[in-house]
Amino acid sequence: MTTVHRHFDTLFHDLLAPEEVKDVRGRARKVADDVVAPAAFGIANGNERVDGFPRDVFDALASDGLFGVGFDRQVGGWGLQHPMTATAVAIEELAYHSSSIAAVFDVHCILAGNALLHGTPQQQERWLRPLVAGEVVGAFATTEPEASTDLSPEAVQTVAERHGDGWILRGRKRWISNSPVAGFIVTLARTSDRLSMFIVDTRLPGVRVGVPDLKMGNRGQLTADVYFEEVELGADTLLGEVEGHGLKHALATLTCGRIGIAAAGVGLAQSAFDKAVAHVSTRHAFGRPVAANQHWQFLMAEHATSIENARNLYMKAALRRDAGEMFPEPEAAMAKFYATRLSVDVARDAVQAFGGLGFARELTADGTAGPVEALYRDSKIGEIYEGTNEIQKWVIARQVFGRAIVG
Repeated sequence: MTTVHRHFDTLFHDLLAPEEVKDVRGRARKVADDVVAPAAFGIANGNERVDGFPRDVFDALASDGLFGVGFDRQVGGWGLQHPMTATAVAIEELAYHSSSIAAVFDVHCILAGNALLHGTPQQQERWLRPLVAGEVVGAFATTEPEASTDLSPEAVQTVAERHGDGWILRGRKRWISNSPVAGFIVTLARTSDRLSMFIVDTRLPGVRVGVPDLKMGNRGQLTADVYFEEVELGADTLLGEVEGHGLKHALATLTCGRIGIAAAGVGLAQSAFDKAVAHVSTRHAFGRPVAANQHWQFLMAEHATSIENARNLYMKAALRRDAGEMFPEPEAAMAKFYATRLSVDVARDAVQAFGGLGFARELTADGTAGPVEALYRDSKIGEIYEGTNEIQKWVIARQVFGRAIVG
């Protein structure tokens, strides 16, 4: 079997990351190599309804303490000075072997976890501490059947109405990652003419999670509809115990999520790149390596440059976030659309490089696993979730032309 060389180690010179972040990358790479890599093929080619949530890998990440890289010691985290950057590099390393596991990590830590940072100390002690320990799986719900990109109060149909000291929650959310196994779901709902976020215990009466969706890729990242049917919530479930801050909290959290998705895109692109380079370097046609053809030399030179740029973009956005910028634009939007588009491009070219084997999931004759087919399937969702790439371009255009023109 062809040895795949990690070109990160020879092409990328990390002049941006603080030492603590470099240490996190090394630790994340080790657990990814030891735990994620052996399970990656089964996860990528599984069936959401049969194989279910990759609990063994999730538990291994928890045992390693990796869920704590983005959080303070008060809740069991690592207490790093650069938590967003550390989280992003961990996601890149996980995505190198499994886009699904990177997405599970992103939703658990960046979306659900970061949303809880807006909560009260009591809410963080109850929910964030067990999330960091991996004792409970977190989920985050904004999207609905008729509201995804548009999260205005007019579009959001999930409603929370005051009931005594608490609330009654009604509505339906869609594409909610981790929901089939989540212990709680941080949920965006309309409260009067504003939006608020609630921490919803999935064990409450009236909370119903649908059957997992069957998807083209990211099959280990379970998604499902979530129904709230007259769910009674206590006053302490309102995130931060402040009404009307839901959209602000959601957008701040999703900005972090975009950095995470960009990092995942880089990890996936690097994986596809490394596999393709190894193959065309050793595969011979017409008496010489395929890589002797200038087409592959120039194409891989372009991809190497783009991966460098994508990694620098997400690192810069993450460092700005760690410096206190709540909305590190335009870098977060640039990183998300650039890295995820790149992952699709490199994965597609990797399929082409492998030819028929690139198109195969598995060869029946000898059981050889398709080396890059799952990368191509998994890559596409990056251009869609956490804000479509079209929306990211709109965000960037607003920075260029101003709100008066762009809106």
